Amino acid sequence: MKILEIKDLHVEIMNKKILNGINIEIEENEKIVLLGPNGSGKTTLLKAIMGLSPIKIIKGNIIFKGKDITNLSIDERAKLGIGMAFQFPPSIKGVRISDILNKFGLKKEDFNEIAKKFNFPIEFFEREINIGFSGGEMKRIECMLLYIQKPKLALIDEPDSGVDIINLGVIGKSISTLLENNCSGIIVTHQGLILNYIEVDKAYVLLNGKIACYGEPMEILKDISKEGYGKCEICKKF
Repeated sequence: MKILEIKDLHVEIMNKKILNGINIEIEENEKIVLLGPNGSGKTTLLKAIMGLSPIKIIKGNIIFKGKDITNLSIDERAKLGIGMAFQFPPSIKGVRISDILNKFGLKKEDFNEIAKKFNFPIEFFEREINIGFSGGEMKRIECMLLYIQKPKLALIDEPDSGVDIINLGVIGKSISTLLENNCSGIIVTHQGLILNYIEVDKAYVLLNGKIACYGEPMEILKDISKEGYGKCEICKKF
């Protein structure tokens, strides 16, 4: 069963056309990676799926679990089972991580299990969200908070951006943990380094607001590493 269908999606931001006819289908429990250079429209696509402003859909449809969500609000989409981890997670002063865990019904006895899953000292949960954390820690917090929401579709934006090579493996494990529980996923990445630490089923390459090609993830990443994204413009896989 398809969990997500994006049909001829055209999107603009502040009267500038960003996406030009995107078509993607994702099956239940399928994980895909969206590759592309900076400015190609990758993050815009995630925001369109999540319903974030100032995204404006001017044509096309987004179907989630058989329901057209093109015009639904962010909270309605979240309630249906869509969640997003941001490239630049917000800092929230005055709100502790434990406050969020409590809101989702987790008890003190659950905290140790969650801390172990995401490689955090239990003391971290009494700190304010993303206040004083490193870039890698903030990305893991994003994965953890998304995990407790139990989404059916996780949107993960640039998890390897601004992260040193030592922390990449830890973040990769966090993403794998997030996606292990009957969760489909879209991982956006420019460099593709995170693919060394997580398994995905298919790769799409986005260029100039359009899908240029798709195929086996590591094969496409290997081609990009050798010849850049230019080869994707003449790729025969789409």
